[in-house]
Amino acid sequence: MISHPNSRTARRAALTALLTTSVLLTACSSGSGSGSSNDSGQARSGGTLTFAVGSDAGCVDPQQVASNDTVYSLRQVVDSLTDQDPRTGKIVPWLAKSWDISPDATTFTFHLRSGVTFSDGTPLTAQVVKDNFDAVPKLGALGGLAQGYLSGVESTSVVDPLTVRVKFKQPNAQFLQATSTFSLGIESSASVKRSPQQKCSRGIAGSGPFTLKQYVQNQSITLAKRADYDWGSSLWTKKGAAYLDKLVFKVVPEAGVRTGSLQSGQVDAISSVGKADEAALKGAHVDLLRRANPGNVFHLGLNNSRPLLKDVKVRQAILFAIDRQQIVDVVFPTGTQPATSILAHTTPDYADLGPELVHDAAKAKSLLDSAGWKTGSDGIRTKNGGRLRLSVTWFANAATNQPALELIQQQLKAVGIDVVLEERQITQFAPTLQSGGFDAVWGNLTRADPDILRSQYSTRLANFYRLPASPLDSLLTQQAATTDAAKRKQLVGQAQRLIVQNAYVVPVVELQIQLGVAKKVHSLGLEASSRIQLHDTWIG
Repeated sequence: MISHPNSRTARRAALTALLTTSVLLTACSSGSGSGSSNDSGQARSGGTLTFAVGSDAGCVDPQQVASNDTVYSLRQVVDSLTDQDPRTGKIVPWLAKSWDISPDATTFTFHLRSGVTFSDGTPLTAQVVKDNFDAVPKLGALGGLAQGYLSGVESTSVVDPLTVRVKFKQPNAQFLQATSTFSLGIESSASVKRSPQQKCSRGIAGSGPFTLKQYVQNQSITLAKRADYDWGSSLWTKKGAAYLDKLVFKVVPEAGVRTGSLQSGQVDAISSVGKADEAALKGAHVDLLRRANPGNVFHLGLNNSRPLLKDVKVRQAILFAIDRQQIVDVVFPTGTQPATSILAHTTPDYADLGPELVHDAAKAKSLLDSAGWKTGSDGIRTKNGGRLRLSVTWFANAATNQPALELIQQQLKAVGIDVVLEERQITQFAPTLQSGGFDAVWGNLTRADPDILRSQYSTRLANFYRLPASPLDSLLTQQAATTDAAKRKQLVGQAQRLIVQNAYVVPVVELQIQLGVAKKVHSLGLEASSRIQLHDTWIG
């Protein structure tokens, strides 16, 4: 067995390095530049932090939410078995004080901390962890992230009251990192027994430093401090309970209103600061906290089963017609990078495919010509009496979504593709993917592990984008099973190339989190997946 944190052989150390592999993620702030808001001064307890976000996912169960704006609040409610250092990528203790990993990476044994309780008063035990993992497959459409992390699990068993063992049918190199995510945050047994719909509407009891006090859909999420909290992540500075007494997350869809609220002091922090507001906020006693997100970049997720998009030449034409640098320069915050793969450059085992994602309108036109699409009198191409029309579904959970897509609309029109933009509520994101009722969906997905490719693009899993069975499936399965770091990197690189070369989806731009934080707010940190962590945060 491979034990953490004491490895005894070089071979075992190499495997542990693979299982905890990540990458140093860049972060900056107009104040400290440390990936955390201003942390100077003497910390003090008390106070309320008011945070304005742009949207509400319509669910308050961490295991069923993927949208950043809602994750910001719910991450504070649940703890995870492990945590991931945002600077080194190392997996460190949290609810699990240590763990053992079998040499073939099929069996993970976690030794839990004693004395941990949930907000409903019940204790953390191995049985509770088992209950959580056993229930994940029953979460339905909204539980896709958690289900992907546990796919291939053979059993979760109780070894003793504080020891739980998770066994997979085959090697699963991604699982240790998965245990650090909010999607596998541990909930009380009573919460687990509720239906997914009940958990979404009523919330859950977690063991985190804050508890859910009130949820008003599309308006606010209010959290209160747990005074008896005493089992924080080993990465946190403060021991015991959090500094802040109360957290209020207000839903403010308009970016300009969020910015004005921060400038006037009505709120203490805001999400999704756009390029247009950077200058104003820098001059208003505000830190701009930035961090590049690992995982899938913003992309057009093409429905490969649509008649129009079954043709690889049409998909490739869309890929080459997009001018990514123009979109970055016009729409996105300072420091944002155009996509150079389907994975962001901050993701482990990222492969630089920039030359294959260059803007080449002439090549796009040539591909469409060879596919039989002829330019009509209005500039839009036709074939067999039908127009080359693509509907792109998008959701108002980021201020950059609409302007980015309007630019893409113009760029595709220039090569003869008519794009119709269809806005839907963020609560419709999962149902839209599940139904397949779309041509293309605009979105991204954050995770600090390349196995995110398998969860999104393997035809053996959810396969929301209706990819055809191909050699990509084998590559994605193999990378999840190998315990050889070099081999996994090679397989992940090959998978990225197949996705890009076949334009199964169209990468556009990396997501960079940019938050506006009042200078009176100290030590507001960004964790490994670029979501906020507020246990150490204080107001002074």
